[in-house]
Amino acid sequence: MAIIGEIIKRAIKVNGLITPDPTPENAQHEVLLSLLSKAKNTAFGKHYRFQEIIESQNPVETFQQQVPIFDYDKLHAEWWHYLEEGHENVTWPSGQRFFALSSGTTSNSKAIPVTDDMVDAIRKAGIQQVLSMKNFDMPADFFGKDIMMLGSSTHLKDYHGFLAGEISGISAANLPLWFRKFYKPGKKIAASDTWEERVRRIAKAAPKWDVGTISGIPSWAELMLKEIIRYNKLDNIHDIWPNLQVYTTGGVAFGPYRKSFEKLLGKSMTYIDTYLASEGYLATQKRPDTDAMSLIIDNGIFFEFVPFKPENMDDNGRVRSNATVLPLKDVTEGEEYVLLISTVSGAWRYMIGDTVIISDKEKSEIKISGRTKHFLNVVGEQLSVHQMNQAIQKVQDKFDIHVQEFLVSTVSENGKYVSKWYLGSDQVFESEELSRYLDSELCNSNKNYLVARKQSLSDVLVRVIPVSHFHDWSANFKKLGGQSKIPRVMNEEDLLKFEAHIATL
Repeated sequence: MAIIGEIIKRAIKVNGLITPDPTPENAQHEVLLSLLSKAKNTAFGKHYRFQEIIESQNPVETFQQQVPIFDYDKLHAEWWHYLEEGHENVTWPSGQRFFALSSGTTSNSKAIPVTDDMVDAIRKAGIQQVLSMKNFDMPADFFGKDIMMLGSSTHLKDYHGFLAGEISGISAANLPLWFRKFYKPGKKIAASDTWEERVRRIAKAAPKWDVGTISGIPSWAELMLKEIIRYNKLDNIHDIWPNLQVYTTGGVAFGPYRKSFEKLLGKSMTYIDTYLASEGYLATQKRPDTDAMSLIIDNGIFFEFVPFKPENMDDNGRVRSNATVLPLKDVTEGEEYVLLISTVSGAWRYMIGDTVIISDKEKSEIKISGRTKHFLNVVGEQLSVHQMNQAIQKVQDKFDIHVQEFLVSTVSENGKYVSKWYLGSDQVFESEELSRYLDSELCNSNKNYLVARKQSLSDVLVRVIPVSHFHDWSANFKKLGGQSKIPRVMNEEDLLKFEAHIATL
């Protein structure tokens, strides 16, 4: 295996498998023209006159003028529902074999078409991520170690005659042949229908593998490591996988999980952020001296950015039709934007639901800051998930408490508005002091929150509950494992259901 690793590393360094990064403006211009050219004869392309856009003097500007902004509900209602009825050439040439199923936050559930072109694009993006490991100066034998991809089940279900599952399961079911020898937990275990069965089988098989990289959402990766350690009676995960060096994280910010995650380790590790959504593989961290991710700008996705400001958003967290929209070349570093994407799966000017901060424009680097629907603004507090994560991180540092999950909701109680926080931790802690400190930090960091606190938000209540309560709620109302994420913000109705459920535990 070390010989394989040396060959791969030499190929990366010497033979130029990684091409120089293209300039963002040129790469994105070429991607847009390619998307328009391929889809110009679809029903969508004819309706919005793609050929006319291609021939215009400024295709980006004309594209923005002629094609409206979509979210999932609008695109499904007007176009994608035809795919489920068996029609082809709707928003992308021909049809597709797969649908990526997701319980979204911008709608109750989503079924995203996954074309063969998208499967290829995700595969290429994954290879970019693997090849960029040369920048992290890993030893040669690292490239021959197993890669644990903790995704959803590869046992895809029938959906209107198509194969359907979460995007991680679809991707794992379509790995290139050369990669399958490194892929763990392997085809049979990955096809387990339930999260519990999959993790049980992983824990049992773990001694047979030499894992160098783990990939997955932090909460589920942590639960997997705990079960491996428990089942095999270990002190830490490096007792069984001594060559484990890299954790590629995604889905949510890793910061709140880091302390509890590192308790399971015997050695330090390299952490790499990735951004794989149901709609495509959007970004990956390509260098070690940042925690930002580089947008994959030359691989079938055209990016647009809406300044995340009240005038651009409606009351449901959707982008207004007359919102200011910028291409990548016109964004400003340090600003927060709602992300729009157009893709080789036939998503057009599509609001994916995430907000990002541009950290390095020249390198096309971003940080995920939250979700448009997870923006808390019931009484003018205007709290983003990014700000919530920062405040929770300070709480952890101040009180030496490990918060693995959290959620917040502003609710009306006895005619007054109260901000209610639930922190998931396996430590017992007095909540009153936490409440005062969290409230103070939010007042200091967000002037809108401070104003709301003085005028309309009467109190802040923090309750620390076992993190297992979050997982139990997820198992009952969402699902365990895969790409399932705990929401950071709930409306009052959903919070009441959450509270009723945990009261039974």
